[in-house]
Amino acid sequence: MKTDYKNWMPKGMIYSFLGGAVGCAAVAIILYLLLNGTLRTVLTIVFVAAAVIFCALTVWALLMHRAFDYHGKRQMSRQIIEGTAAKVKMPAGGKCLDVGCGSGALAIAVAKANPQAQVVGIDRWGKEYASFNQKLCESNARAEGVKHITFRQGDATHLDFADETFDAVVSNYVYHNILGDRQQYLLETLRTLKKGGTFALHDIFSQSKYGDMQAFVQKLKDMGYQRVELIDTTDGKFMTKFEAAWMALSGSALLTGIK
Repeated sequence: MKTDYKNWMPKGMIYSFLGGAVGCAAVAIILYLLLNGTLRTVLTIVFVAAAVIFCALTVWALLMHRAFDYHGKRQMSRQIIEGTAAKVKMPAGGKCLDVGCGSGALAIAVAKANPQAQVVGIDRWGKEYASFNQKLCESNARAEGVKHITFRQGDATHLDFADETFDAVVSNYVYHNILGDRQQYLLETLRTLKKGGTFALHDIFSQSKYGDMQAFVQKLKDMGYQRVELIDTTDGKFMTKFEAAWMALSGSALLTGIK
């Protein structure tokens, strides 16, 4: 049995961009053949421009898909998952929560690094990533030979767990996808972390998505957290700054520490 962690750039999105390019090009040709005068010129230019934009998006999506291929040459996904998992340590019998577990990759990586701990992965598994689901997570866990791991449906904005339930909480590229107060979503996740527990939350912590994250780090310290760090992961740790720029991942960082 082989693992199938899917790809963070779904093939469906690539095909959508390609379809848009082909469709716009076809419309441009039809309009050019059927119309005359200024209207033909204007509409043809508009649809040709749209076709060029969709072509560029198709190339971008293909490059993203290649970079995120878990078993490919670049393996950025694997680098991010294993690097995030390495930031948390748990005692024997401890419990970890993975918020937005997707295909189970991060939860499984944590479970492999902490074989005496219990890991819980939650996700809403929405239509945006229709190929990600609970059965896929469970299949990947079996393929990796990982036990003491469970997956269930859940809402990152309102976690169905009591305060201080887990010895560690982790997440990867989740909260920036949710509209609303993302700093509050981080607090909702950290609410479930025990005193003395560790956390590693990787996301696109840009100003436009999160506001002032340095102020948030200080807020956690003021709340009594023992250690809080916001670690830039675009300096070669997970990706280069050039990769982060063209992949629209600028601002990627790890929020880590001890409660």
